[in-house]
Order: sequence, then C-alpha cells, then structure tokens
Amino acid sequence: MDLVDCGKSANFAQTNRPIMKFSDIIGNEQAVQQVRNLIDADRLPHALLLHGEPGVPKLALARVMAQYLHCTDRRDGEPCGQCPACCQHETFNHTDTFFSFPYWRKDKNSEACCDDFLPYWREFLGDCPVVEDYQHWLELLKNENSQPEILVRESANILRKMSMSSFTSKYKVGIIWLPEKLREDAANKLLKLIEEPYDDCKFILVSDNAKAILGTIYSRTQRIEMRRLGTQRVAQYLVDRYGIDTQDALAVAAPADGNVLQAIHSMQQDSEVHEFHQAFVELMRLAYMRNLGMLRNWAERVADMKREKSRRFLDYAARQVRENFIYNLHHPDLNYLTREEQQFSTRFAPFINEANVERMYEQFRLAAEQIAGNGNAKIILFDMAVRITILIKV
Repeated sequence: MDLVDCGKSANFAQTNRPIMKFSDIIGNEQAVQQVRNLIDADRLPHALLLHGEPGVPKLALARVMAQYLHCTDRRDGEPCGQCPACCQHETFNHTDTFFSFPYWRKDKNSEACCDDFLPYWREFLGDCPVVEDYQHWLELLKNENSQPEILVRESANILRKMSMSSFTSKYKVGIIWLPEKLREDAANKLLKLIEEPYDDCKFILVSDNAKAILGTIYSRTQRIEMRRLGTQRVAQYLVDRYGIDTQDALAVAAPADGNVLQAIHSMQQDSEVHEFHQAFVELMRLAYMRNLGMLRNWAERVADMKREKSRRFLDYAARQVRENFIYNLHHPDLNYLTREEQQFSTRFAPFINEANVERMYEQFRLAAEQIAGNGNAKIILFDMAVRITILIKV
C-alpha cells in the first residue's frame, strides 16, 4: 500500500506499512499507556470514548486498540503484526471488527448503511493512516456539500452485527467514528446496547466534538481525552516521516498549533507559502518606497487570488509581522521561519518594532475580517497597503 497522508501526492519519504502499532501513535503517551493497560488487564470498558480536537490521532489509536485486543501473540505491549488477526486488521477485513461512520443518502427513501460505503472507507483508512481527515472523507463520498450523518438504518445494522456471536475472537469491536453525527433516532436505538451490551461486545467511539454527542450516549461511556501536540513534537514527526529540514518543519508546525493534519497540509502546500512570501516581500518593499501606483497594482493581484486565498495570505502576513518582531529579540528558539523567510528577515526585521508591531498586525487582521464580510477586496487591500507605508517607517 502506498501511504500518503490524507490522499495528497507529495515528494516525501514514506513508509509502506499501515499504522497499526501503539508506537506509531503521535504523542498522547499517557492515553496510549492507559488503553494498553486496560486491554492487558482485560478491563476495557464496554463503551470507551476517545475524544479531542481535529488533528489528533484518535481513529488511529482506536484501530490499534482493536488489533491489540484481537492479537493472539502480543509482544512487548504491541500487536505482533503477524498472526491471522493482525493480518486481517492490516487489510481492514477483521471479521469481529465493525466500523460505523457518517455517510449520506441520495434521497429520503434511501435505506443505505455503512456497509454500502465500505470501499470508500477502506480507501479512507489507507489514505489517512496517521490522522483522520473529515474533509478527505467528504471528497471520497463525492459530495462535499452534503452533511453526512449516521442514520437509524445503520443503528439497526450495528444491533444485528453485535447480536451475533464473535467468529474468531473473544470480543467483537464496534468503532463508531464521529458519534456526534448520529441522528437522534439512530442514537436512541443504540442506547440500550451501549448501556447493557452483550458480554463479548466492546464499543470504541471516536469524536472530534464530544459536547455535540447526544447526552444519553455520552453519559454511558468511559472517556479519554486526547490532546494536541506541542510544536516541537509535530515538527519532529514531519522530519522523521518526510525527511524535511528541521527549520522548515518548525516553521510549518508552529502555526498549526498542535494540529498534525494542518501541519501536513501546510507542508504539502509549500508552493502557496512561497507565493505568499513573495507577495509579503513585495508589499513591504513597495511600502518602504511609498510607491502608491505599484501598491495599487499589488492590491489588484492579491485580490485576484479570490476571497479565501487572500484571507490566508493576510493570516500569513500577520504571522510574519509577529515573527519578525520576535527575530529582533535574538532568541532563535522563539522563531519559526523557513530558510527563505529568515533570509529576508535578516534585513527586514529591524523595521518591525514596539512602535508599529501591534498596529501593523492589526491592519492585516482587520483586512482579513473585512474581506470575509464580502467587502471589496481591491479597495480593502489598497487601503491596508497605504497604512503599511506609514507604519513601516514609524
């Protein structure tokens, strides 16, 4: 299997093995050890909720838990990867493991359930071995404008599967991804089974937003919160998995704020970052020269990026102002600049100081808000550029 995180092509070093070991889970060592201990002691609760913000490897941990539970030759706190159960897990075909996930139906009378989407689901698991990407799931469903849900037909399907005796293992495992997307009627149908399951049933619920889960479901689970990683840990992951430069990895990881998925996406969109850097450099040079005619042309070109991309540029520019102010403090450990950005900052940073840093930062943030509010981007950007010409020489 050719593994590329979240289905994006990239020229980076990759592995050829699915992520199916506890040691592959990024961070959250305490949560990993907790679930390992529960399984080793045969005390895994009948309904466990793994929850945390998007960008944390919760679904990956649920999958490793199921494999470890079923493995017949556990070794040093890890699934062996070689027994029949492990081989079935690594091809997403274990007979006593069931997945439920949000899906969409073409019409109100459709009786679709998750089984009808299993080819997409297996592709999704292969594409996203590290951190699950909901947007990529929508892309695979080929209906990005839909609002997928877990419907009552799927609840009936879960009840049927969990009522059958396990085939090859002591326990059947039902992994429910995004239980917050259970329709109320579907959630109510599962209540009794989750509260009083069969002796050989284990549920692992994986949530991006635990507060949105129906209260009666939430209250019947034992919960483990998984937290975002620190910047250094995300950067080290990018270095280890993709072989990129440490400085560039830190520059990508910092704005991701512990969201591994966002860091991966940012790294894979490096061409956009380069484009934003060139636009930022041009703005600052023209502002310093107070060349209003060229600034007007600059504003028109950035406006042509369209609304969302121009907003991303303004977020990038605001971060560059912050980074250049910190650069003046001469503490490299506080800076997250790529090598290209740092080369410019060696000359530009002295122009960002205590007298203008907050006001310049606010100009970028204000412009982003105004463009988001459907303001005329060309006028907003040119007005902002004119104000920068004043602030850059303060």
